[in-house]
Amino acid sequence: MTHPRFTFVFLLCASCLVCSNDGVEIINGKEVVPHSMPYMALLENKQGPICGGTLISPKWVLTAAHCYKDDFKIKRVMLGVHNIKIAEKDSRQIRKVKNYIQHPCYDSQEKVNDLMLIKLDEDVTETNTVKVLHLRKSVDPAPGSTCLVAGWGKTNSTFTKGSDVLRSVNVTVIDRVKCNSKQYYNFNPTITRGHICAGSDGTNVADSCQGDSGGPLFCKENLVGITSTGQDCGIIMKPGVYTFLTKEKLKWIKQMMKM
Repeated sequence: MTHPRFTFVFLLCASCLVCSNDGVEIINGKEVVPHSMPYMALLENKQGPICGGTLISPKWVLTAAHCYKDDFKIKRVMLGVHNIKIAEKDSRQIRKVKNYIQHPCYDSQEKVNDLMLIKLDEDVTETNTVKVLHLRKSVDPAPGSTCLVAGWGKTNSTFTKGSDVLRSVNVTVIDRVKCNSKQYYNFNPTITRGHICAGSDGTNVADSCQGDSGGPLFCKENLVGITSTGQDCGIIMKPGVYTFLTKEKLKWIKQMMKM
């Protein structure tokens, strides 16, 4: 069974989910240079960090739809964060959530259209540590491409908490047909043209994990996907599954940002 790569905090708070892997952390990655990814957003509920996101305008953050939970709603969005445990007063900007907009065709069972926009209560101010990442055209990365995923998720699937510092790892794009094969996901979930499958190069383990949900997937420095789901973490034939930012999805995002 696959699970969203959701919050590691929620796993600790809900006993019925203790044995599931609903979040995503960076497996076999490394700490990024502090504030070298100034568009990264850290989403928190009343328990603490739950997901990542990307600042795509002064008032909007792009993340995964499954990061929204009725009982554990996102309370604030933190920008300019590198080390969660350090105050970082000079770099951080904190905003409350004004509105959530999930993709209208999001299906939590089929794991499709796992996208959500968060409207902030107040514009952020762009600084050296907080910057907007402007969306570019949709590019479907070819199988074998090397891409990069980042987040504050777990660095090992057996851990109970995520990383204190922002980490990243290079992942390899897997052909969708191969990802649907019996050796991989066997159509559970079905990997569609709306997904990107990416993980190990077949030899070295590389993956996102619990707590990385909603964070960005970059290919050739272009934001192409959003961390969505996967089976456990760091399994070579169970790569991460990302929501592909297709031309249609980018159009929807831009339309919603006019509201």
